[in-house]
Amino acid sequence: MSLIVLDLEWNQSSTGREPEAASLPFEIIEIGAVRLGDGCRMIGEFSELIKPQVYTKMHTYTSKLIHLQMKQLEKGSPFQEVMERFFQWCSREDLICTWGSSDVTELQRNLLFFGLEPIGRGPVPYLDVQKLFSLAYEEDRKIRRNLEYAVDFLKIEKDIPFHRAFSDAYYTAAVLKALVEKDASLLDYISYDVTFPPTGREEEIHARFRNYEKYITRVFPTKEALLSDREVKALPCFVCGKNLRLTIRWFSTNDRHYYAAGVCEKHGYMKGKIRVRHLEGDSVFAVKTTKLTDPTEMRDIEKKHNKTAMLRMRRRQGGSQEDQKS
Repeated sequence: MSLIVLDLEWNQSSTGREPEAASLPFEIIEIGAVRLGDGCRMIGEFSELIKPQVYTKMHTYTSKLIHLQMKQLEKGSPFQEVMERFFQWCSREDLICTWGSSDVTELQRNLLFFGLEPIGRGPVPYLDVQKLFSLAYEEDRKIRRNLEYAVDFLKIEKDIPFHRAFSDAYYTAAVLKALVEKDASLLDYISYDVTFPPTGREEEIHARFRNYEKYITRVFPTKEALLSDREVKALPCFVCGKNLRLTIRWFSTNDRHYYAAGVCEKHGYMKGKIRVRHLEGDSVFAVKTTKLTDPTEMRDIEKKHNKTAMLRMRRRQGGSQEDQKS
């Protein structure tokens, strides 16, 4: 298995009224990739323009960002032919690396739209180099920097322009190499694209990292079935596996995100978060994370819980008063 550092450029509808806009919000118009060998050394490259088949008018923002015109894209090959050559150059089993989380999702969407086999029919592992940079250098690990910021921060030579597929893949590869030289364990922080969520328990993802654990559930027929599942609503310590003594039971701020917190006698404070993801009809799945935390963040979660409980109480009281008036 190789590391394939991938970058995509895409166009979109200029009106939003095309029937394809819902199933293909972004049409890929350029692909650039770098293959990395031992020590993240660059050992191969791939770069092609793609002739648009759906959005044949260049969106103004896209044109300004990547400096490509439609007449240039007319010289490219159809998406199907480019993908055939791309997967001859690499393999669907290679580990994709991207700057950010959107490229793998949009590649999956384009493959499906044009009738091609997706990268995988379940959660697809990949490395989000933008996230890895935050893990390595940001005090607040939720911060996401742009690629040029990371290149400047690491003092990487800027010898080709940004905002083209190959050049951004080239710089992402250079950033990844610098990160691995600093801390090779960053390669353990795998992300997952869930265009195809797990369909059964055997496909579910349990990924444990240095200070948190991620659980991607199978698909459930309803949100009620999801939230009543024993494993989904449990909050064990991801280090030792013991069920936590919950100090804050599961609560929701918007019916999509659920929070809880507890204490492990051996490993300390932990927080849980469930993000419910809706599919067609009523079916859903969820991504649950359990993380080590501290007393300050525990107090923040408690404040959020109390505020949510107060708002719900006010809504119930308001509803009761309306019922009495009627």
